[in-house]
Amino acid sequence: MQAGLTVVALILGAVVGSFLNVVILRLPRENASIVFPGSHCPQCSHPLSWWENIPLLSYLLLKGRCRSCKIRISWQYPMVEAAMAVFSALLLERYGLSADFAFFFLFFAALLVIIFIDIHHQIIPDLISLPGIALGFLSSFFSSVLSWQQSALGILLGGGILYLVAFGYYTLTKREGMGGGDIKLLAMIGAFLGWQSLLYVIFASSLFGSLIGVIAMLQQKKGGQTRIPFGPFLAIAAMSWVLLHQQILLLWQWYLGSFG
Repeated sequence: MQAGLTVVALILGAVVGSFLNVVILRLPRENASIVFPGSHCPQCSHPLSWWENIPLLSYLLLKGRCRSCKIRISWQYPMVEAAMAVFSALLLERYGLSADFAFFFLFFAALLVIIFIDIHHQIIPDLISLPGIALGFLSSFFSSVLSWQQSALGILLGGGILYLVAFGYYTLTKREGMGGGDIKLLAMIGAFLGWQSLLYVIFASSLFGSLIGVIAMLQQKKGGQTRIPFGPFLAIAAMSWVLLHQQILLLWQWYLGSFG
């Protein structure tokens, strides 16, 4: 029974991941619809037949190239489909068939879209983060792991902490170091995960963001002018909290016991 549910979860995740690729491609475009026209090659506009639109499998059948113009298909398409499939199976294993699974599934789908849009365009669309804040708060009324009070405080602290950081950075440097999109994203994360997740999310995203930032500075040779999107690090830290928060808390307790 469980094996069958896992297979269904993998298929569901891959199918939703295929749709997320459309959202990632079209949402940043002004006046673009995520529904019409149907799936097509972004280079030659060749409409995809049903067998060219099967998640993961079509990429292999087409050998990573458009059947019409032969241009290479971005690795992002199968990567997003595979990632959402794996996340779906992991969420099912952790939360079973429950309201928690449904809401975290939507949360992960939104975070995947945010990761790739922020990487490509350095923006976090309000069309995702603002409804995400509302959905995260709504989910707390059906959750077995989060109360509405924790969610509400997560929204206030999540948005407030990054706002203070951004305001302080601008006051000191007269440069914008963090966009409003990051602030709304952390408020959305706080809505889904509660205030108790925020210390870890901020610490983990800052740590890995700093490491990648140093590498980017060395490669781009722009010094303090180097800009990298922070949203993907916030999103990945939030995902790791959902899937590994028990292990994270145990590690924290071990650290306090050993060095505290």
